[in-house]
Amino acid sequence: MRSTSEPLLVEVAATGNMTDCVVDTAREAPDHVSISTRTADGTWRDTTSVEFLAAVRGLAKGLVAAGVEPGDKVALMCRTRYEWTLADVATWFAGAVTVPVYETSSAEQVAWILSDSGAVACLVETPENAACVASVRGELPGLRDVWTIDSGAVEELTAAGAEVEDEQLERARTSAGPHDPATIIYTSGTTGRPKGCVLSHSNFRDLSLNARDALPEILQRGDAATLLFIPLAHVFARYIQCLCLVSRVRMGHTADPKDLLPDLAGFRPTFILAVPRVFQKVYNGAEQKAAAGGKAKAAIFAAASRTAIAHSRAQDAGGPGVALRARHALFDRLVYAKMRDLLGGRVRFAVSGGAPLGEHLAHFFRGVGLVVLEGYGLTETTAPLAVSRPSRLRIGTVGPPLPGTELAIAEDGEILARGIGVFSEYLHRPDDTAASIVDGWFHTGDLGDIDADGYLRITGRKKEIIVTANGKNVAPAPMEDRLRAHTLVSQCVVVGDQRHFIGCLVTLDAESLPSWGANHGKPGLDVERARQDPDVLAELQRAVDAVNGTVSRAESIRKFRVLPGDFTIENQYLTPSQKVKRTEVLKDFAADVEAIYAP
Repeated sequence: MRSTSEPLLVEVAATGNMTDCVVDTAREAPDHVSISTRTADGTWRDTTSVEFLAAVRGLAKGLVAAGVEPGDKVALMCRTRYEWTLADVATWFAGAVTVPVYETSSAEQVAWILSDSGAVACLVETPENAACVASVRGELPGLRDVWTIDSGAVEELTAAGAEVEDEQLERARTSAGPHDPATIIYTSGTTGRPKGCVLSHSNFRDLSLNARDALPEILQRGDAATLLFIPLAHVFARYIQCLCLVSRVRMGHTADPKDLLPDLAGFRPTFILAVPRVFQKVYNGAEQKAAAGGKAKAAIFAAASRTAIAHSRAQDAGGPGVALRARHALFDRLVYAKMRDLLGGRVRFAVSGGAPLGEHLAHFFRGVGLVVLEGYGLTETTAPLAVSRPSRLRIGTVGPPLPGTELAIAEDGEILARGIGVFSEYLHRPDDTAASIVDGWFHTGDLGDIDADGYLRITGRKKEIIVTANGKNVAPAPMEDRLRAHTLVSQCVVVGDQRHFIGCLVTLDAESLPSWGANHGKPGLDVERARQDPDVLAELQRAVDAVNGTVSRAESIRKFRVLPGDFTIENQYLTPSQKVKRTEVLKDFAADVEAIYAP
């Protein structure tokens, strides 16, 4: 097997747990601002490490007073907000284990996660969330308490725990060792019922400490700050939360997409994390806005885009020449600085995960002045197995492994992993655990390559490989990622298993259609009109042709079909982390697939 590894920068701790960093920061840096919270008037209020520790202890005492004991499971159903982080850390202070639940989960999903984990209590955000839990309460005999944040649960629990002694809380806080569970995070369920991944305090703490030392340019600057806006129920954001606590990085939270730009402007992060779809939306939005301003502005943006990409590529080939530097400086004043200002003006790095970003976007944003560091990982690996570094950036790869991690490529191309971030087990599923961890190697289910310098490149998903009737193996993910980058496309699913050619199901981006339509003499363009509009179909065909130019003829998309709606979390075709549930799509849209292959 081809393999690559990075040695530990910080040795694995033999004692302690994730709560230690909160206590240590309050003692060693009492004035450090741990969290900034947006107030009702739009300003940001700072919470020092001492204030955060006091709030955590108060809520943790409330949990203890309510009967939560070390080792108990406490579910947390809430959007990304300050109270999520507060409740998460307070649960650890009580010695308990946090079980995240997406606030968008159905009653059936909530019932499964709470019953499978054995949660004794649940902290929810809204009365609607509480009603969802109440609707399945009969299936949860072990669930004792449900508290609602928006109904004053944090204040009530803190008041109820006032009589709990500091010594009792300290015994609970220190009851968990490094290898005891910190959380049980359920997989997104793209291939069946979600499985509970048991992640330890060591997984989070040791991985965070080593990442801190591997990325000093981002995490060890005095003003380091990040705004969390992807769901904290997802392992990616959860890991970044822990990384901030360990690295003493100021963090903030925002949950509503309509607040994102003003919150970025007010909070002014130095780095952000997002999924590739967010970066694509930023690019498409800027392009459409320029097009709406007329031919001159559209031409300026197009030239600025080409210059940014050329400037980035030149950095990998000896550096830009005088003429390119001059053009770049001009467009920095006209275009790039304005884009950076939209993100608060201080962002220089972004971390992207969940899917490939694509070289076009990666070069564009680096040329603009925002270096996007792609990473790769899974719930089972506490998020990152590999990530690019500012000093070790190779666009098109997800970088080398993090310190303390070893990666290998099996004979069939599957990525294998072992190291400090790999989980211990699937809860109550010893057979699944044994099938996933073989001879000490976790089998990721993803396909990839490791280059001569130890950089990892993702090439597809093992279970999604399409085998055509002619025996050609086709990885759909790279084609889907490229097609999804088009401003008109929201989602797509490449099909063709046991068929004579490759086809594709496409959904349109309802947010982009009006501006695209206005720029093409079709004001008020909506999905229903667009899916039959000859100009839209011709534009989609050009996008498909561009994708086909990157693959062999046997892999190329011969026909596509535009669906009447979109894939969303609400209609169960997307997971909360924006992954398409291929099985559900292929089942429910079987007639559309057949239409592609009709004579």
